[in-house]
Amino acid sequence: MKESVTPELILAIESSCDETSVAVIKDGAEILSNIVASQIKSHQRFGGVVPEVASRHHVEQITLCIDDALAEAEVTPAELTAVAVTYGPGLVGSLLIGISAAKAFAWAHSLPLIPVNHMAGHLYAARYVALLEFPLMALLVSGGHTELVYMKEDGSYEMVGETRDDAAGEAYDKVGRVLGLTYPSGKEIDQLAHVGHDVYQFPRAMLHEDNFDFSFSGLKSAFINLVHNGEQRGETFDHADLAASFQASVCDVLIEKTIRACQAYPVKQLIVAGGVAANQGLRTGLSAAVAEKLPDTTLLIPPLRLCGDNAAMIGAAAHIELQKGHLADFSLNADPSLSFSE
Repeated sequence: MKESVTPELILAIESSCDETSVAVIKDGAEILSNIVASQIKSHQRFGGVVPEVASRHHVEQITLCIDDALAEAEVTPAELTAVAVTYGPGLVGSLLIGISAAKAFAWAHSLPLIPVNHMAGHLYAARYVALLEFPLMALLVSGGHTELVYMKEDGSYEMVGETRDDAAGEAYDKVGRVLGLTYPSGKEIDQLAHVGHDVYQFPRAMLHEDNFDFSFSGLKSAFINLVHNGEQRGETFDHADLAASFQASVCDVLIEKTIRACQAYPVKQLIVAGGVAANQGLRTGLSAAVAEKLPDTTLLIPPLRLCGDNAAMIGAAAHIELQKGHLADFSLNADPSLSFSE
Protein backbone atom coordinates (compact mmCIF):
# COMPACT_ATOMS: atom_id res chain seq x y z
CA MET A 1 0.00 0.00 0.00
CA LYS A 2 1.46 3.36 -1.10
CA GLU A 3 1.93 6.09 1.45
CA SER A 4 0.10 9.32 0.66
CA VAL A 5 2.41 12.20 -0.22
CA THR A 6 1.71 15.48 1.52
CA PRO A 7 1.24 18.16 -1.17
CA GLU A 8 3.34 21.31 -1.16
CA LEU A 9 0.98 24.23 -0.52
CA ILE A 10 2.36 27.74 -0.86
CA LEU A 11 0.47 30.88 0.12
CA ALA A 12 1.75 33.52 -2.31
CA ILE A 13 1.38 37.30 -1.94
CA GLU A 14 1.85 39.91 -4.70
CA SER A 15 1.59 43.68 -4.09
CA SER A 16 4.32 45.25 -6.21
CA CYS A 17 2.15 47.88 -7.90
CA ASP A 18 -1.62 48.39 -7.94
CA GLU A 19 -2.91 44.83 -7.70
CA THR A 20 -3.38 43.16 -4.30
CA SER A 21 -3.26 39.43 -4.93
CA VAL A 22 -3.05 36.27 -2.83
CA ALA A 23 -3.01 32.71 -4.14
CA VAL A 24 -2.65 29.16 -2.87
CA ILE A 25 -0.54 27.01 -5.18
CA LYS A 26 -0.20 23.22 -5.03
CA ASP A 27 3.14 21.67 -6.00
CA GLY A 28 4.07 24.72 -8.07
CA ALA A 29 1.71 23.80 -10.88
CA GLU A 30 -1.91 23.85 -9.70
CA ILE A 31 -3.83 27.01 -8.82
CA LEU A 32 -6.19 26.31 -5.91
CA SER A 33 -7.09 30.00 -5.60
CA ASN A 34 -5.89 33.29 -7.07
CA ILE A 35 -7.58 36.35 -5.58
CA VAL A 36 -6.87 39.68 -7.32
CA ALA A 37 -8.17 43.00 -5.97
CA SER A 38 -7.71 45.59 -8.71
CA GLN A 39 -7.23 49.31 -8.09
CA ILE A 40 -7.64 50.48 -11.70
CA LYS A 41 -10.72 52.61 -11.07
CA SER A 42 -8.96 54.51 -8.26
CA HIS A 43 -6.03 55.44 -10.49
CA GLN A 44 -7.87 56.15 -13.75
CA ARG A 45 -8.64 59.77 -12.91
CA PHE A 46 -4.92 60.41 -12.41
CA GLY A 47 -3.92 58.77 -15.70
CA GLY A 48 -1.50 56.42 -13.93
CA VAL A 49 -0.67 54.73 -10.64
CA VAL A 50 -0.31 57.04 -7.63
CA PRO A 51 2.05 55.24 -5.18
CA GLU A 52 0.46 56.60 -1.99
CA VAL A 53 -3.04 55.67 -3.15
CA ALA A 54 -1.82 52.20 -4.14
CA SER A 55 -0.26 51.61 -0.71
CA ARG A 56 -3.45 52.61 1.10
CA HIS A 57 -5.52 50.21 -1.00
CA HIS A 58 -3.08 47.37 -0.25
CA VAL A 59 -3.49 48.02 3.48
CA GLU A 60 -7.26 47.80 3.09
CA GLN A 61 -7.27 44.64 0.95
CA ILE A 62 -4.36 42.42 1.99
CA THR A 63 -5.90 40.57 4.94
CA LEU A 64 -9.21 40.18 3.11
CA CYS A 65 -7.40 38.65 0.13
CA ILE A 66 -5.52 36.23 2.39
CA ASP A 67 -8.76 35.08 3.99
CA ASP A 68 -10.48 34.73 0.59
CA ALA A 69 -7.56 32.79 -0.92
CA LEU A 70 -7.49 30.27 1.94
CA ALA A 71 -11.27 29.90 1.90
CA GLU A 72 -11.49 29.37 -1.87
CA ALA A 73 -8.65 26.83 -1.77
CA GLU A 74 -10.25 25.12 1.25
CA VAL A 75 -6.87 25.15 2.97
CA THR A 76 -6.05 26.01 6.59
CA PRO A 77 -2.83 27.72 7.71
CA ALA A 78 -1.76 24.48 9.39
CA GLU A 79 -1.76 22.73 5.99
CA LEU A 80 0.53 25.27 4.33
CA THR A 81 4.15 24.50 3.49
CA ALA A 82 5.44 28.05 3.18
CA VAL A 83 4.58 31.69 2.53
CA ALA A 84 5.97 33.47 -0.56
CA VAL A 85 6.04 37.19 -1.29
CA THR A 86 7.23 39.58 -3.98
CA TYR A 87 10.07 41.71 -2.57
CA GLY A 88 10.96 43.60 -5.77
CA PRO A 89 11.05 45.24 -8.21
CA GLY A 90 8.09 47.58 -7.76
CA LEU A 91 6.76 50.52 -5.77
CA VAL A 92 8.46 50.52 -2.39
CA GLY A 93 5.32 51.35 -0.39
CA SER A 94 3.26 48.69 -2.14
CA LEU A 95 5.98 46.07 -1.73
CA LEU A 96 6.29 46.79 2.00
CA ILE A 97 2.60 46.11 2.61
CA GLY A 98 2.83 42.64 1.06
CA ILE A 99 6.13 41.86 2.78
CA SER A 100 4.79 42.94 6.17
CA ALA A 101 1.70 40.78 5.74
CA ALA A 102 3.76 37.79 4.61
CA LYS A 103 6.20 38.08 7.50
CA ALA A 104 3.39 38.44 10.03
CA PHE A 105 1.54 35.41 8.61
CA ALA A 106 4.72 33.31 8.44
CA TRP A 107 5.67 34.20 12.01
CA ALA A 108 2.17 33.55 13.37
CA HIS A 109 2.03 30.09 11.79
CA SER A 110 5.72 29.10 12.03
CA LEU A 111 6.12 28.88 8.25
CA PRO A 112 9.23 29.45 6.12
CA LEU A 113 9.31 32.68 4.10
CA ILE A 114 10.21 32.63 0.40
CA PRO A 115 11.33 35.88 -1.31
CA VAL A 116 10.39 36.10 -5.01
CA ASN A 117 11.53 38.41 -7.81
CA HIS A 118 8.41 39.87 -9.43
CA MET A 119 9.79 39.41 -12.96
CA ALA A 120 10.66 35.78 -12.26
CA GLY A 121 7.03 35.40 -11.29
CA HIS A 122 5.89 36.71 -14.67
CA LEU A 123 8.22 34.24 -16.35
CA TYR A 124 6.95 31.28 -14.31
CA ALA A 125 3.33 32.09 -15.16
CA ALA A 126 4.13 30.02 -18.27
CA ARG A 127 4.47 26.99 -15.98
CA TYR A 128 0.67 26.83 -15.90
CA VAL A 129 0.69 26.29 -19.68
CA ALA A 130 3.32 23.53 -19.88
CA LEU A 131 6.44 22.16 -18.21
CA LEU A 132 9.43 24.38 -18.83
CA GLU A 133 12.14 22.86 -21.04
CA PHE A 134 15.66 24.22 -20.92
CA PRO A 135 17.46 26.08 -22.26
CA LEU A 136 14.78 28.69 -22.95
CA MET A 137 14.42 32.39 -23.73
CA ALA A 138 11.89 34.71 -22.10
CA LEU A 139 10.64 38.05 -23.39
CA LEU A 140 9.31 39.95 -20.40
CA VAL A 141 7.23 42.98 -21.40
CA SER A 142 5.31 45.11 -18.92
CA GLY A 143 4.71 48.69 -17.85
CA GLY A 144 8.12 48.96 -16.22
CA HIS A 145 10.22 46.29 -17.92
CA THR A 146 11.23 45.05 -21.35
CA GLU A 147 13.83 42.30 -21.03
CA LEU A 148 15.18 39.23 -22.80
CA VAL A 149 16.22 36.60 -20.27
CA TYR A 150 18.06 33.35 -21.07
CA MET A 151 17.55 30.38 -18.75
CA LYS A 152 19.81 27.32 -18.72
CA GLU A 153 17.86 25.74 -15.86
CA ASP A 154 15.20 26.49 -13.25
CA GLY A 155 16.05 29.58 -11.24
CA SER A 156 18.95 30.60 -13.50
CA TYR A 157 18.51 34.00 -15.20
CA GLU A 158 20.90 35.63 -17.67
CA MET A 159 19.87 39.05 -18.95
CA VAL A 160 20.76 39.23 -22.64
CA GLY A 161 18.76 42.34 -23.57
CA GLU A 162 16.83 45.14 -21.90
CA THR A 163 15.37 48.56 -22.60
CA ARG A 164 17.74 51.49 -22.36
CA ASP A 165 14.96 53.95 -21.57
CA ASP A 166 11.17 53.45 -21.63
CA ALA A 167 9.60 50.02 -21.31
CA ALA A 168 7.12 48.96 -24.00
CA GLY A 169 4.16 49.13 -21.61
CA GLU A 170 5.19 52.59 -20.44
CA ALA A 171 5.21 53.80 -24.05
CA TYR A 172 1.69 52.39 -24.53
CA ASP A 173 0.43 54.31 -21.51
CA LYS A 174 1.99 57.61 -22.64
CA VAL A 175 0.65 57.22 -26.18
CA GLY A 176 -2.78 56.39 -24.77
CA ARG A 177 -2.70 59.63 -22.79
CA VAL A 178 -1.98 61.63 -25.96
CA LEU A 179 -4.91 59.90 -27.67
CA GLY A 180 -7.19 60.70 -24.73
CA LEU A 181 -7.78 57.04 -23.89
CA THR A 182 -8.67 55.71 -20.44
CA TYR A 183 -5.80 54.38 -18.31
CA PRO A 184 -4.56 51.69 -18.70
CA SER A 185 -4.78 52.13 -22.46
CA GLY A 186 -2.85 49.13 -23.80
CA LYS A 187 -5.93 47.04 -24.55
CA GLU A 188 -7.72 49.91 -26.30
CA ILE A 189 -4.68 50.75 -28.44
CA ASP A 190 -4.45 47.08 -29.41
CA GLN A 191 -8.12 47.06 -30.44
CA LEU A 192 -7.76 50.27 -32.45
CA ALA A 193 -4.63 48.93 -34.15
CA HIS A 194 -6.58 46.01 -35.59
CA VAL A 195 -8.91 48.34 -37.52
CA GLY A 196 -6.25 50.91 -38.50
CA HIS A 197 -3.34 50.91 -40.94
CA ASP A 198 0.39 51.52 -40.51
CA VAL A 199 0.51 54.75 -42.51
CA TYR A 200 2.78 56.92 -40.36
CA GLN A 201 5.90 54.71 -40.38
CA PHE A 202 7.24 55.50 -36.92
CA PRO A 203 10.93 54.71 -36.18
CA ARG A 204 12.08 51.20 -35.27
CA ALA A 205 14.84 52.12 -32.81
CA MET A 206 17.93 49.89 -32.55
CA LEU A 207 16.33 47.34 -34.87
CA HIS A 208 19.52 46.62 -36.82
CA GLU A 209 22.10 47.16 -34.08
CA ASP A 210 24.26 44.22 -33.07
CA ASN A 211 22.70 43.68 -29.64
CA PHE A 212 19.43 42.60 -28.07
CA ASP A 213 18.59 45.85 -26.27
CA PHE A 214 15.49 47.97 -26.85
CA SER A 215 14.62 51.66 -26.88
CA PHE A 216 11.11 53.13 -27.02
CA SER A 217 11.75 56.72 -25.96
CA GLY A 218 12.35 57.90 -29.54
CA LEU A 219 9.15 56.23 -30.73
CA LYS A 220 7.19 57.88 -27.93
CA SER A 221 8.66 61.29 -28.78
CA ALA A 222 8.01 60.84 -32.51
CA PHE A 223 4.39 59.99 -31.78
CA ILE A 224 3.85 62.94 -29.45
CA ASN A 225 5.56 65.37 -31.83
CA LEU A 226 3.51 64.20 -34.82
CA VAL A 227 0.22 64.66 -32.99
CA HIS A 228 1.05 67.95 -31.27
CA ASN A 229 2.57 69.56 -34.38
CA GLY A 230 -0.35 68.38 -36.49
CA GLU A 231 -2.90 69.76 -34.03
CA GLN A 232 -1.15 73.15 -34.07
CA ARG A 233 -1.59 73.19 -37.85
CA GLY A 234 -5.25 72.21 -37.51
CA GLU A 235 -4.75 68.69 -38.87
CA THR A 236 -6.92 65.78 -37.76
CA PHE A 237 -5.71 62.23 -37.29
CA ASP A 238 -7.40 58.86 -37.51
CA HIS A 239 -6.80 57.36 -34.06
CA ALA A 240 -6.99 53.84 -35.44
CA ASP A 241 -4.20 54.58 -37.94
CA LEU A 242 -2.11 56.21 -35.22
CA ALA A 243 -2.58 53.18 -32.98
CA ALA A 244 -1.79 50.76 -35.80
CA SER A 245 1.37 52.65 -36.74
CA PHE A 246 2.55 52.85 -33.14
CA GLN A 247 1.85 49.20 -32.43
CA ALA A 248 3.52 48.06 -35.66
CA SER A 249 6.70 49.84 -34.58
CA VAL A 250 6.68 48.28 -31.10
CA CYS A 251 5.87 44.77 -32.33
CA ASP A 252 8.38 44.84 -35.19
CA VAL A 253 11.22 45.62 -32.78
CA LEU A 254 10.12 43.18 -30.07
CA ILE A 255 9.61 40.34 -32.54
CA GLU A 256 12.78 40.90 -34.60
CA LYS A 257 15.07 41.17 -31.57
CA THR A 258 13.46 38.22 -29.80
CA ILE A 259 13.81 35.96 -32.85
CA ARG A 260 17.45 36.96 -33.25
CA ALA A 261 18.13 36.26 -29.57
CA CYS A 262 16.61 32.80 -29.91
CA GLN A 263 18.81 32.14 -32.93
CA ALA A 264 21.92 33.29 -31.07
CA TYR A 265 21.03 31.23 -27.98
CA PRO A 266 19.49 28.02 -29.37
CA VAL A 267 16.52 27.30 -27.14
CA LYS A 268 13.73 24.75 -26.81
CA GLN A 269 11.09 27.23 -25.67
CA LEU A 270 10.29 30.92 -25.96
CA ILE A 271 8.22 32.41 -23.14
CA VAL A 272 6.43 35.74 -23.55
CA ALA A 273 5.13 37.14 -20.26
CA GLY A 274 4.14 40.35 -18.49
CA GLY A 275 1.21 42.71 -18.99
CA VAL A 276 2.06 43.47 -22.64
CA ALA A 277 2.00 39.73 -23.39
CA ALA A 278 -1.80 40.16 -23.44
CA ASN A 279 -1.42 42.26 -26.62
CA GLN A 280 -3.02 40.37 -29.50
CA GLY A 281 -0.83 42.04 -32.11
CA LEU A 282 2.31 40.84 -30.33
CA ARG A 283 0.89 37.36 -29.76
CA THR A 284 -0.12 36.94 -33.40
CA GLY A 285 3.11 38.38 -34.79
CA LEU A 286 5.36 36.28 -32.58
CA SER A 287 3.38 33.11 -33.28
CA ALA A 288 3.86 33.61 -37.01
CA ALA A 289 7.55 34.51 -36.66
CA VAL A 290 8.33 31.51 -34.45
CA ALA A 291 6.52 29.15 -36.83
CA GLU A 292 8.51 30.52 -39.78
CA LYS A 293 11.97 31.07 -38.30
CA LEU A 294 12.14 28.86 -35.18
CA PRO A 295 10.37 25.63 -36.17
CA ASP A 296 12.05 23.65 -33.38
CA THR A 297 11.10 26.16 -30.66
CA THR A 298 7.85 26.05 -28.71
CA LEU A 299 6.15 29.36 -27.94
CA LEU A 300 4.59 29.61 -24.47
CA ILE A 301 2.33 32.55 -23.56
CA PRO A 302 0.34 32.52 -20.30
CA PRO A 303 -3.45 32.91 -20.53
CA LEU A 304 -4.69 36.50 -20.37
CA ARG A 305 -5.72 36.20 -16.70
CA LEU A 306 -2.11 35.42 -15.76
CA CYS A 307 -0.40 38.11 -17.88
CA GLY A 308 -1.14 40.93 -15.44
CA ASP A 309 0.18 41.03 -11.87
CA ASN A 310 -1.15 38.11 -9.82
CA ALA A 311 -0.04 35.91 -6.94
CA ALA A 312 -0.37 32.59 -8.80
CA MET A 313 2.74 33.43 -10.81
CA ILE A 314 4.59 34.26 -7.58
CA GLY A 315 3.61 30.86 -6.19
CA ALA A 316 4.98 29.08 -9.26
CA ALA A 317 8.33 30.87 -8.97
CA ALA A 318 8.37 30.28 -5.20
CA HIS A 319 8.13 26.52 -5.78
CA ILE A 320 11.55 26.66 -7.48
CA GLU A 321 13.04 28.94 -4.83
CA LEU A 322 11.87 26.55 -2.12
CA GLN A 323 13.43 23.58 -3.92
CA LYS A 324 16.72 25.47 -4.06
CA GLY A 325 16.49 26.39 -0.38
CA HIS A 326 16.31 30.13 -1.04
CA LEU A 327 14.53 31.37 2.08
CA ALA A 328 14.43 34.69 3.90
CA ASP A 329 14.35 35.63 7.55
CA PHE A 330 12.21 38.34 9.11
CA SER A 331 14.71 41.04 8.15
CA LEU A 332 13.49 40.76 4.54
CA ASN A 333 13.03 44.23 3.06
CA ALA A 334 11.64 45.66 -0.16
CA ASP A 335 14.03 46.11 -3.08
CA PRO A 336 12.20 48.39 -5.56
CA SER A 337 15.08 48.22 -8.10
CA LEU A 338 15.68 44.46 -7.86
CA SER A 339 17.14 42.90 -11.01
CA PHE A 340 17.99 39.37 -12.13
CA SER A 341 21.68 40.05 -11.50
CA GLU A 342 21.09 40.20 -7.74
